[in-house]
Amino acid sequence: MSQSTVTLNPHLFFGGNCREAMAFYKQVFGGELTMSAFGDGPANAHQDPKANSDEVKNLIMYAKLDGAIVLLASDNPYRSGPQSSGTFSLSLGGSDEAQLKAYFDKLSENGTITAPLIKQFWGDIFGMVTDQYGINWMITITNR
Repeated sequence: MSQSTVTLNPHLFFGGNCREAMAFYKQVFGGELTMSAFGDGPANAHQDPKANSDEVKNLIMYAKLDGAIVLLASDNPYRSGPQSSGTFSLSLGGSDEAQLKAYFDKLSENGTITAPLIKQFWGDIFGMVTDQYGINWMITITNR
């Protein structure tokens, strides 16, 4: 019997600072980072004329951080500004307390802690942070 593999990876959209944000996440999580810009392809490669314009040719069309944590990202040619819309949270969890605390600390740099990373009434350690790019993170350290 063959087994099919399906994955779900978050894809983050930025308003012109994808390159900087993904370099930050590489520093936080490690892994291999690959990126390509809208202008890396042949002339008029995109159906969307805006994506073919000189204005966006240096913006990131596709980025992938591939390691223990996988993140995909790109710049949205129609949005400017350094912050995410913040309409979602990424959740990291596990039992490796030292690693998860290190992620929390690094994500907190120039960000905002919205809930400190502390032991909760249900027994786990939990905290929330919005990083410097407006991405919301929830960290759960299980005691199981």
